[in-house]
Amino acid sequence: MKKFILIFLPLLFLGFLAVKVLPPASPDTEQVTKPDTNNITENTNYQKVKKNNTARIHQSVSCKTCHETEFPTPDMPGLLECPREDMVTVHHSPQEGPETVVIDEMSSLYTGVIFPHKIHAEMSEMSQGCTGCHHYNTTGPVLNCRKCHSAARNRSDISLPDLKAAYHRQCVCCHRQWSRDAGCNKICHQNIEGTVKKITETNKGISHPEINIPVRLVWQTESKTNKTVTFYHNEHTDLFKIDCKSCHNSESCIKCHLKKNEGDKLNTIKLVRSIEEHHKPCINCHLGNNCTKCHKEDIMKPFDHSVSSGWSLKPYHTNIECTKCHREKMPYRKSGHKCVTCHKNFTVKFDHKLAGFEFSEEHLGLECKNCHAGNDFISPPVCTECHDDKSYPQDLPGKRK
Repeated sequence: MKKFILIFLPLLFLGFLAVKVLPPASPDTEQVTKPDTNNITENTNYQKVKKNNTARIHQSVSCKTCHETEFPTPDMPGLLECPREDMVTVHHSPQEGPETVVIDEMSSLYTGVIFPHKIHAEMSEMSQGCTGCHHYNTTGPVLNCRKCHSAARNRSDISLPDLKAAYHRQCVCCHRQWSRDAGCNKICHQNIEGTVKKITETNKGISHPEINIPVRLVWQTESKTNKTVTFYHNEHTDLFKIDCKSCHNSESCIKCHLKKNEGDKLNTIKLVRSIEEHHKPCINCHLGNNCTKCHKEDIMKPFDHSVSSGWSLKPYHTNIECTKCHREKMPYRKSGHKCVTCHKNFTVKFDHKLAGFEFSEEHLGLECKNCHAGNDFISPPVCTECHDDKSYPQDLPGKRK
């Protein structure tokens, strides 16, 4: 028996060591492993990606935004369709950019084109915004056109315009509408004659005069009933924080101005629009077929949260941004009347005195729903459901402030 134990124990010990040392059997399918960020050397692919400038630009963007794989590599990127707008995490204002830009890619043939960037950026707020020209950008500084568009006309990917074509596509589309002429020597370029065109106050351009923003607009339609449509412009910009280009996303200079030989005149001709064109800016947010929400017999009153939603913002929610409860993207979602929709993991005991009513000891142990049926905190509770004495709540169980 002792011999058996002496032989068995060493074998058992060796078997235990084998289990600890040998790696587990590989599964039939290939497993993707996460890079060991605790043991990174200068030569690892992970470190090379982290050092790359492109990686730094994308650090605030989730990989899942563009890649379907959890750990994309140059060999297996797993790219999704490019979500350009989701990549823009920093939004710029016209004041951040340069006043003028000199484009001199064809300096051997023409003088540099002086581009008044500031005034174009200011007016872009009434059309497509910065993305009208800078149609692809990530975070931080605005990417230079040369980052994507090659100056060489010979290229492998003909779907991407070369630098010259990219410049001209952005300019010509608007300026042909304005001047009806795209002559290179007349509009932007001047032949080189030993002189260099200098930036002056004249070719910097003039900022557009400030536009008087209306508070309220009222239209009378041709409908037989509910002819009046009221639009409170200040509510959309100040209260709902909607920027200009959300509604004015296809505006152009020629919609307001006529270009004639005798000078620039304001276009006073009333433009005829179809029903679809009239409703296009509105239906992006105001979905549904309930026409009477906008079309009334009389002028509508300004927005009142308590009337429209049945829930008053007074006294503690009057200064809260709409997006805190109704998300940032339009159209706003309905948040309901339950506090826990916004106040999640709310562990602090609510002080009922803040609501203007102090409990007595008899009612301290009650749950909110005992008095507020369906957690409806808007309507005051009806005490007679429990108390036959109609003197409540003037007497017990609480004190009125």
